[in-house]
Amino acid sequence: MDYVKPSEVLNSMVEAGKNKAESSIMQLLVRGSLGGAILACATTLAFTAAAQTKIPMVGALLFPVGFVMIILLGLELVTGSFALIPLAVLEKKTTVRRMLNNFLWVILGHLLGCAVYAVLYALTITKMGTDMSNPIIQTLITASEGKTLAYQHLGGDGMLLAIIKAMLCNWMVTLGSVMALTSKSTSGKIMAMWLPILTFFGQGFEHTVVNMFVIPVGMMLGANVTFADWWIWNGIPVLVGNFIGGVVFTGILFYLSQRSFKTGRASADKMISPSLVEKVEKSS
Repeated sequence: MDYVKPSEVLNSMVEAGKNKAESSIMQLLVRGSLGGAILACATTLAFTAAAQTKIPMVGALLFPVGFVMIILLGLELVTGSFALIPLAVLEKKTTVRRMLNNFLWVILGHLLGCAVYAVLYALTITKMGTDMSNPIIQTLITASEGKTLAYQHLGGDGMLLAIIKAMLCNWMVTLGSVMALTSKSTSGKIMAMWLPILTFFGQGFEHTVVNMFVIPVGMMLGANVTFADWWIWNGIPVLVGNFIGGVVFTGILFYLSQRSFKTGRASADKMISPSLVEKVEKSS
């Protein structure tokens, strides 16, 4: 069987977090750039499918292809790392400095990859800026404004809403990273990853890397959104929410679900003294 037990998955999570934290800056930048660009490409695929079928859930069904490519190729997705590297820190396999170093360079890589794809896609969809009739253009403009100005309109409640939607999102995204570790076969990994990623995208939750593409490309195409709108009402709160959701809902809680069981078993073993064991063996 290619199924991996949860206790083994936890060990793999810690090891994966350690390896990510030890990657070089160049590796993090390149892997982060590719990860951002691939996820952006999957986003436009989802939008295209939704526009063609008039059924948004069809787009959600297809969106996980990007996540699958990123994980199978060993690229970087900072939101997935939010559940892995903190566990490596908790287990003293790496340091907080290395963890923050990973987050910083991978995020910069994501921004670069998403920006390059945004420019190339904008040129493609507008036929080098000569045709603004493609319906996807308005979809991206509306999405860009909806992810920023809609929260701004609600004020403090809007910022809190963005954080909550980001927490829910990255609970699922990090589960995708973890579910990939539950199988040893490629097909098993793909099927396991697909489930939580479909769940988050289909419900319209907030993912910081997806937004690193959607909001800037919307701005390029004419959305009434400023750089400040992007980061104040989406970029920073969504990044914070993604971190909380990943490290708490998946990382810490899954860690406790496995480690607490082991600790309880170990405590029970300690309660049985060696002399008692010997007496039992003699009596038998």
